[in-house]
Amino acid sequence: MQVALFDEMNRCSEAEVLRMIPLVSTQRREQALRYKHTFGQFCCLQSWLMLAELLETSISVAENFDKTPMKARSFVYNDYGKPSMPAAPEFSISHCREAIAVALDDHPVGIDVEGIRHAEPELIARTMNPAEQQFIRQAGNPERAFTRLWTRKEAVLKCQGTGIASFEQLQTAIDRFDGKLQTFETEKYIYSIAYYG
Repeated sequence: MQVALFDEMNRCSEAEVLRMIPLVSTQRREQALRYKHTFGQFCCLQSWLMLAELLETSISVAENFDKTPMKARSFVYNDYGKPSMPAAPEFSISHCREAIAVALDDHPVGIDVEGIRHAEPELIARTMNPAEQQFIRQAGNPERAFTRLWTRKEAVLKCQGTGIASFEQLQTAIDRFDGKLQTFETEKYIYSIAYYG
């Protein structure tokens, strides 16, 4: 598995968006320009470039990866919106105000990155099971505890390719996952990776 992280979010600017636009595929350019704000455009373009770099450096990892140039490739999406590319390794993309994360593997993979966030008690009750709620209540930093669990749940659901369908699904996501799950923390953000490899 390979992971790329980008947290120089101060580089987000209209000039940087204009610089990146000719470097991406037509499909990704159109997706980026659908965002009304520079931040969304920047994240869309930067994450694609990160994925392209990972794919270029890991072609030997995927036996069936064809040599089609990245700029000529398009994403296809499953019924839940999970992107993939034909004859390419599995990947997952995530971004928040603090960072952009991309994971690549030969097996299903999911990544989620989140800035440290506060959650109202109602949200915690709907998205966390009783043991997780207790973990958050007893944590020295409830915001970090909530964010840690949230990224783990999102990563699992992305790995499974289902996205968030219900609050019940969120409550049981981690418990029902039979793959591997890793979480990493920085001062400003937390990211988790779920994978089967």
